[in-house]
Amino acid sequence: MLPSIEKLIQSVPVEEQQPMTFINASRRTFLQVSAAGFAVAAFSQPAEAFIKYPVGGTTMAHGLRYEPTIFVSIDGDGTVSIVAHRSEMGTGVRTSLPMVLADEMGADWDRVKLIQAPGDEPKYGNQDTDGSRSMRHHIQSMRQMGASVRHMLAKTAAKKWGVSIDDVDVGVHVVTSGAREAGFGELAVDAMNEVVPTFDELTFRSEDEFRYMGKGNVPMADISDITTGKAIYGADIMLPGMKVAVIARPPAVGEKIAKVNDKKARAVAGVEDIIELPVTVMPAKFAPLGGVAVIAAHTAAALKGRDALEIKWSKGPHSEYNSEAFTKEMRKTAGKKGKVLRSEGDLAKAIKSQSKSFAAEYTQQHMAHAPMEPPVAVAKVSADFAEIWAPVQSPYGTRQDIAAALKMPIDNVRVNVTLLGGGFGRKSKCDFALEAALLAQKTGVPIKVQWTREDDIMHSFYHTTSVERLEAAIDKKGKVTGLRYNSVSPSILTTFAPDSGHQFFIENGMGHVDMPFEVPNLSIENGKAMAHTRIGWFRSVANIPRAFAVQSFASELAHELGRDEKEVLLELIGSDRKLDPIKQGFPKNFWDYGEVYDEYPIDTMRLKNVLNLAADKAGWGKSTPAGEGWGLAVHRAFVTYAAAAVRVKIVNGQIRVPEVHLAIDCGYAANPERIRSQLEGAAVMGMTLALHSGVTYEDGVAQQSNFDTYEMVRSTNHPENVHVHIVDHPFSVHASGVGEPGLPPIAPALANAIFKASGKRFRDMPFGDTIKA
Repeated sequence: MLPSIEKLIQSVPVEEQQPMTFINASRRTFLQVSAAGFAVAAFSQPAEAFIKYPVGGTTMAHGLRYEPTIFVSIDGDGTVSIVAHRSEMGTGVRTSLPMVLADEMGADWDRVKLIQAPGDEPKYGNQDTDGSRSMRHHIQSMRQMGASVRHMLAKTAAKKWGVSIDDVDVGVHVVTSGAREAGFGELAVDAMNEVVPTFDELTFRSEDEFRYMGKGNVPMADISDITTGKAIYGADIMLPGMKVAVIARPPAVGEKIAKVNDKKARAVAGVEDIIELPVTVMPAKFAPLGGVAVIAAHTAAALKGRDALEIKWSKGPHSEYNSEAFTKEMRKTAGKKGKVLRSEGDLAKAIKSQSKSFAAEYTQQHMAHAPMEPPVAVAKVSADFAEIWAPVQSPYGTRQDIAAALKMPIDNVRVNVTLLGGGFGRKSKCDFALEAALLAQKTGVPIKVQWTREDDIMHSFYHTTSVERLEAAIDKKGKVTGLRYNSVSPSILTTFAPDSGHQFFIENGMGHVDMPFEVPNLSIENGKAMAHTRIGWFRSVANIPRAFAVQSFASELAHELGRDEKEVLLELIGSDRKLDPIKQGFPKNFWDYGEVYDEYPIDTMRLKNVLNLAADKAGWGKSTPAGEGWGLAVHRAFVTYAAAAVRVKIVNGQIRVPEVHLAIDCGYAANPERIRSQLEGAAVMGMTLALHSGVTYEDGVAQQSNFDTYEMVRSTNHPENVHVHIVDHPFSVHASGVGEPGLPPIAPALANAIFKASGKRFRDMPFGDTIKA
C-alpha cells in the first residue's frame, strides 16, 4: 500500500478484552496523563536510551504528534485510556502502538483501555494506515509521549510529597518515593495541569526494562471480541430509521446510463426509492463509479430490487479493454527499449562481448484485494452535519473527500472508524463511504451502502497488470556482465492525474530502479502502458511483480548455468555494501518509501543475511524426494528485508506447500507476536496470489466475480507449516515495515520450488494449482 499519493503529487490481559470504543464527539476533555518507568533509577536513565532519528512521517500531511494529553487519560480508578489513531485491519496496530506508549509509561496493560480515534489529523497527526509505516513512523512518538506522562506523574508526586523528582520512582501503575506510594488514579487530576516536559527533560527506559516491547507477550486487543462475534465492523452499525442501498455500477469504467427501466424494481416489496448517481471517468481519485442505487428497508429487498433493474449502458472509453490483447501489447512493448530510469556502465558493450544471453518475460494479471469484509459504510447527513461510520484506512482523507462531495465545511463532518475485516489497501479508497454520504444527503435518512462480493471483485481499484522483461549478458566464465530490465505496467497515478502511460517515481522505487544486483552494466527501463480500469495500491504494490520477475529470473539463470540457485543469487547481490543512489545512477527523484535514505539505506549485507537465514532454516542443499523441491527468493520492500524458502510437493498433479520458512529483518521488532502473524498471513496470501489471483477483462468487463472464479487457497491446500524467523536487533536499529514485505518473496520462491519439483516453469501469474502433463 502506498501513502496518500495525491498529497505526494502536490509536493513532487489481557483476559478481559475491552470492546472497541469510539471517542464521543462531545467528549472534548480528558483527565489527562499517566506516567511510569521502572522502579530502578527511573529518572536517571542515560540519554542514549533513546536517540531520535528522522522518519518520513514528519513530511506527511499533518505529520506526527507528541502531545500526551491528546492520547492519554487516566480515570480515578487508575484505568489508563490510550487513543489508537490508526485503523485496525488485523495487523494489530490498534494494540502495538498503544502498547509501546504503555510500556514506556509504566502502565499495566491489564488496566489499559483503547479508544479509537475518529478521522482528525490536525489533532492526532497523520492517520493513513498503509505503507507499512505505523510502527516505523510512530514508535518514537509513542515512546516520547509515554515518557512525558511518566515525568508528569512523577513531578506531581514530587510536589505532593515535597521531594525531588530524582527521588521518585514510577513502577508498574504505581509511583513511589521511599515509603510513600500513590496509584496513577490518585495523581491524575493534578498531573493533568502539569506542563508537558520538553524532550530534553525526559528520561527513557532501557531495553532490559521493557515489559512489553520486543517480548510478544501482549495479545491483539480485539482478538476476544473478534472470535466471539462481539467486534463491531462496518456492517454492524445500525441507526434508527436507517435504509440499505446497493448500487448497479457501470459494467466497464466510464460507461454511462443510456436508459433505465425501474418499474419492476420499484414493485419489489421493501424497495423505497431508486436514485441515479453520476458516472465518473478516470482520473477521478476516489469518486464513486456512479450507477443506479436501490434504496430499501433491508438488504434482501435492495438486492432483489437491483436484480430487477433494466439498464442500458452506453459504451465508454474503456469498453474495448481486453486482457489477452493488452498483455500481448505489453509484451511487445517490453521487448523494445523503454524509458531509461537508471543506467550503469555500458550495456551495449556488454551485449556485444557476451558469450551467451538469456532472457525471460514474466506477467501478472490485475488482482482484487478481496478482503473478507466487502466495502460498507453508514452515513447520516443533515443540512449542516454529516457523520460516517466505515472501515476505512484513511479516515481523515475520507473526511476531506466527503466534506468536498457534500459541499460542507470539514468541521461539520465526522468519520468514525470501525474495525476493518481486512483491507490490503482497498479501504484506503473511500468511494463506498462517498456513496453512502451522497445517498444520505439525497434521501434525508441514514443510509448503509453495502457492497457484495461480486461488487467488490468486479468494481475495485485493482492491482495493476504487468509484463516484466529481463535480459542478461553472460561472459565466458558464466558471469552476468550486463542486465536490462524493462517493466511495463499501467500506473496508479492514473487514478489521480491524466495518463502518461508511464509509472511514476513511487512505483519505480519498488524493486525496479532499486534492484540491488552488483552487475557492472545495467539498464533499468519503463515501457508505456495505458490504464483501462481503476488502479489502486494493493498490499506490497509494485513489489509483487518485480520480486516475482527478478527472483524467478535469478533462479532460471542458475539453471541455465548449471549452478546452485542460492549461490547465483548471492553472487548477483554481490559484496556487502550500502548502495549509493548517486554513484549507481538512480533517478534524482528516487523514492525510498518516504524515508531519509541515510537512515534506511539499501544494505546488501542485511539482504543476504535474511536469504541465508531462510535457506539455513529450511535445510537448503539437502536432497529431496522425487516430486518435491525447494525454492528461494529475497526482496527489500518498505525498507525491510524478507526472504522465503518454500517447499513444494506434487501430489497427483496438485501443487502442495508443506513448509515455508520466512526470514525478516525489520529493524527493532517491537511486537514479535504480531510480526509472526503478519508473515504467516503473507505466506497464505502469497500462495493465493501466485496460484489463483487474476482479474481479466473482456469488452471492459471484469470476468471474475466471486470466490468460484476468483479463488483463494483453501483449507485443503494452503501453506501447512509456516516458520517465521525474525532477525534480532536493539532499539537503535530503526524499526521498519512489517505488513507488506513478507508478501513479495512468496510467489517467486513458490515458482522456483515448483520447477525443482516438476520441471515446469511458471512465468505468468496466476499459475493455477495443478501441473498438467
